[in-house]
Amino acid sequence: MSAVRHRLLAAAATVPLLIGALGACGYGSEAKKDTAAGVAPKGAKTDGLDHLTIGYFGNTTHATPLVGLQSGRFQKELGGTEVKSSVFNAGPAEIEALNSGAIDIGWIGPSPAINGYAKSHGKSLKIIGGSASGGVSLVVNPKKVKGLHDLKGKTIATPQLGNTQDVALLNYLAEKGYKVDPTTGKGDVTVQRTDNKVTPTVFQQGAIDGAWVPEPTASKLVAEGGKTILDEKKLWKDGKFVITNMIVSQKFLKEHPKAVEAVLRASVKTNAWIRSHPAEAKKTLNDKLASADVAGKALPRNVIDSAFKNVDVTDDPLAATLQQEADHAVKAGLLKKPDLKGIYDLTLLNKVLRSEGKQPVDDAGLGSK
Repeated sequence: MSAVRHRLLAAAATVPLLIGALGACGYGSEAKKDTAAGVAPKGAKTDGLDHLTIGYFGNTTHATPLVGLQSGRFQKELGGTEVKSSVFNAGPAEIEALNSGAIDIGWIGPSPAINGYAKSHGKSLKIIGGSASGGVSLVVNPKKVKGLHDLKGKTIATPQLGNTQDVALLNYLAEKGYKVDPTTGKGDVTVQRTDNKVTPTVFQQGAIDGAWVPEPTASKLVAEGGKTILDEKKLWKDGKFVITNMIVSQKFLKEHPKAVEAVLRASVKTNAWIRSHPAEAKKTLNDKLASADVAGKALPRNVIDSAFKNVDVTDDPLAATLQQEADHAVKAGLLKKPDLKGIYDLTLLNKVLRSEGKQPVDDAGLGSK
């Protein structure tokens, strides 16, 4: 066993099974300050706010905030209220920032949104909109894994214990009859929790046989010679499942609804532009990733092309799939059954959608209590 693999396995084995460990499809745990590009605050302040701070991750499943910031759409909608932002690498840190007031609105994966809501007994946040669907794949070393029938005895990485992809993999393995301890990841298939920043390196070194990961990590593995043997879209009805939501602190939503509405309007307009201008949107996304305060480096063309294609932006939060993902986490033993009633407030989103001539979206019975 290589020294790298030994250290990674040892680290994974010592991670405690805590509800608070449920994370997002992130790249670590620290936040970096970001700055809105190109457009200065101008005009009246929205809701009288001097500034509004949003949080997001620096990866392609967060295309909406990345493109919206780079293009200046968020700043334009907020007028004289300055847009500030922080780039996060994992869900728990973003939830902490939201709870402390360090950010007001955030883009985040389903697992940390569920966890944050459950831990606060329904008092900390609301999901106010969708952002992205899909963009998750099982990529393997084709020399070691011949297909989905050949997973027994193999080592498959996920980004973090209890994160969205970890839950998905554990649920998939259980449905196929494999026995895996959710805490240690040991069993018929070894589930190895590995930071997405490290995954391409350990994959190249042969320390893992494959990985169930989000974009752009999945496309990076393919660029390293990996083969996609399962796109998670195939496991969901109509190929749609939530990978990124918009959340807001309940306090901020109550006190500044006009500001929240402005951000939602910018999000809806950004998503429409991404869908109608894919080539330009892909370049804008990669330009933002290349900025020093996000990733600091653009993705290679073959990686950004694949990663961008595999993620679908959406205004719909796909609420029914959030409930399914929570059920999967409970079944895997990673989450106590949560009461998600009230996690959504789609009032302002549907107001914006109607004003843009679009159909309202549904909260799957999980709207305000």
